[in-house]
Amino acid sequence: MIKISSFAKAIVAGLAAGATAAVTAVQDQVVTSGETVTIVLAVLGALGITYAVPNRPTQPDRVTPGRGV
Repeated sequence: MIKISSFAKAIVAGLAAGATAAVTAVQDQVVTSGETVTIVLAVLGALGITYAVPNRPTQPDRVTPGRGV
């Protein structure tokens, strides 16, 4: 289950980075080869970095059930 959530987290980060770079590149209605390289590198960088960073482990609740707060 952890691999699926790490992969999903990386996909969302890659899409967000790619969309941001693409919106910036399309401002002048022309996408140059340099802008294309920037979009690809943004997607790959976000995918790689986000997948490499582990998710925070879940910690047990501090409140014991049945004992009140």
